[in-house]
Amino acid sequence: MNRQGRVSRPEGEAAANTDTFTGNRALMLEEPLIFEIGDEQTTGVDIPEILPGTGRGTAGEAGGGGGPVDSARLEGPLHQPSAGPPPRSGEDLKGLLRTRPIGLPGLSEPEAVRHYTRLSRQNYAIDLGLFPLGSCTMKHNPRLNEKAARLPGFADVHPLQPQETVQGAYALIDLVAHWLKTLTGMPAVAMSPKAGAHGELCGLLAIRSALEARGDARAVVLVPESAHGTNPATAAFAGYRVENIPATPEGRVDFEALKARLGPDVAAVMITNPNTCGLFERDMKRIADAVHEAGAFVYCDGANFNAIVGRVRPGDLGVDAMHINLHKTFSTPHGGGGPGSGPVVFSAALAPFAPLPFVEKQGDHFHLVEEETAQEHHAHSFGRMVAFHGQMGMFTRAAAYMLSHGADGLRQVSEDAVLNANYILRSLEDVLDAPFGPSGPCMHEALFSDDGMAEGFTTLDIAKGLIDEGFHPMTMYFPLVVHGAMLVEPTETESKANLDQFIGALRSVAERAKAGDPALKAAPHFAPRRRLDETLAARKPVLVWKDPEIAQAAE
Repeated sequence: MNRQGRVSRPEGEAAANTDTFTGNRALMLEEPLIFEIGDEQTTGVDIPEILPGTGRGTAGEAGGGGGPVDSARLEGPLHQPSAGPPPRSGEDLKGLLRTRPIGLPGLSEPEAVRHYTRLSRQNYAIDLGLFPLGSCTMKHNPRLNEKAARLPGFADVHPLQPQETVQGAYALIDLVAHWLKTLTGMPAVAMSPKAGAHGELCGLLAIRSALEARGDARAVVLVPESAHGTNPATAAFAGYRVENIPATPEGRVDFEALKARLGPDVAAVMITNPNTCGLFERDMKRIADAVHEAGAFVYCDGANFNAIVGRVRPGDLGVDAMHINLHKTFSTPHGGGGPGSGPVVFSAALAPFAPLPFVEKQGDHFHLVEEETAQEHHAHSFGRMVAFHGQMGMFTRAAAYMLSHGADGLRQVSEDAVLNANYILRSLEDVLDAPFGPSGPCMHEALFSDDGMAEGFTTLDIAKGLIDEGFHPMTMYFPLVVHGAMLVEPTETESKANLDQFIGALRSVAERAKAGDPALKAAPHFAPRRRLDETLAARKPVLVWKDPEIAQAAE
C-alpha cells in the first residue's frame, strides 16, 4: 500500500518558474486585442455569392446551398414597395454592396463570445467588491430596481406618445417629485435635467431669471474651495465671473471671508454640503442668511445628499436651489458616461422661474405642462433645457428605491453611510494622515493625504498596491485642497466584515509605502496589465489599433 501522499505544493526551482506558454496565469487569462485574434482575410460566416443576372446564390458552397438571395433585403433603403418595379437582379446590386475590405477581423461566433466574456472578467464591478470612490456613491444597485425599470410601460415608453397613454409614467414621475420635495423641504422641483452639472446649470439659469425679473444685473458667483469642481465650471459656462472663497484650517467655508466679499455684484454662492472634504458645513444657515441679506441666492450641490437624506432638509437651511443625483443617492451606480438624472429642487423664491416641461396633476389626470400650456401660472419660466422630460429609467429605479426603503429606511441609509465612513477614518488615521480628522466626525467619506510616506512614494503607489489586493482604488488627488488626497466613500451597503478587509488591505499598503518597499513602486503585479507610463499615456494616447506591419512601413 502506497502511504506516500502526492506532493501538493511546488518546491525549489518549480516554485520559481511562473512563466507559461500562453501568458495566462491559471484563470487570469491574457487577452489580446480582437484584431490580434481575428484575421481580416477570414470570416466567421458563409455568405453565398450572387450569380450575375439571377438574384440567386451559387450552389455547392458551404452554407450557401444555392438557395435564392432576396435582392430586396439587400437593397436596404432603396427597396421599392411590392406595387412598384420588380426586385433588382444580383448584377444590378453590385453598386449597392461594399466591394472593398472594411478592416474588421473575422471571428467565429464562439471566438467573439469568448473574447468579450474574457474581457468582462477583467472589469471590476460593484457586484465583485467594495467601490471606495469618494464623491461618487458607487453603491449596490438592487436587481429589484433594474427589474422595475424594465417593466413594459416604463422601459418602452416613448416621449411622443399621446399623454393619455402614459398616465402611469407621469404618475411615477410625480411620485418621485413628491419624495424629493418632501426630503428636501422645497416646494418645487424640475425633473428634466439629465445629470448633476446639467442640474447646476438649471439652477443658475433660474437664479439669472429671478435677478433679471427684478431688474438686478449681477456678474459674480462665489465658489468655496471645498466645492465640487463642476461648480465653478458651470458658473463660468453660464456667463458669470467666478471668485473663490477660502477654507478654514478645519476644511469648512471661511464665513468671515465669504461675508466680506458679498456685495451688489454677487448673484449666488455655490456651496457643496456636505463638502468635498467629507464635512458638514456647520454655518450653512448663517451663510444662507448673509447671502440673502445681500440680495443673492444660495445654490447647493446635492451630489453628497446620500449623507444627509432623511436627516437634514436643505430647505430648512436656506437653500434656494439644489440638484440631486438620482444615480447617486437613489440607486443606479453611474459611470461610463450615463445615463444620469439630476432633478433640481427650488425654494419659493425661485419656483416661478423653474424650467419647462413639468408634470402636473389637473383633476384626475396628469398633464405635461409645456410652452403652449404653461399660460399664466408658469409664465416666468426661463424656458426649456431638454427636448423631453427626463430619463425614465432613472425615475423608475429611484421610485423603486424610495418605496422599498420608506422614510425610515432612507434615514438609515444616511446613518449607515456616515457610520461606515467614520469607521474607516478612525481605523486608519494612525497609519495614514487624516488632515481633517481633528475637525470632528466626517460625513459619508473619509479623506487622507500622502503625508508621512517614504521619499519618492506617492498616492499613486498606494492606489496601484490596492489593485494587487483586489480593490478598485479610491479617488486620488481630489479635492485639490489636500496634497496627495485619497478620498474614500464606503457607502451604506458595506458590512463590517467587508470594511475590515478593505481597512486591512489599505493599512498593509500604507505601511509598505511608509517603509519604502521598492516592490510597491512596480505595482500592480497581479493585474492583467502592469503599471503604465501615465504621463505618456495622457500626452500621446494610442486610441486606434494599427496593423504592426503597416505602422512599421509608415515609419
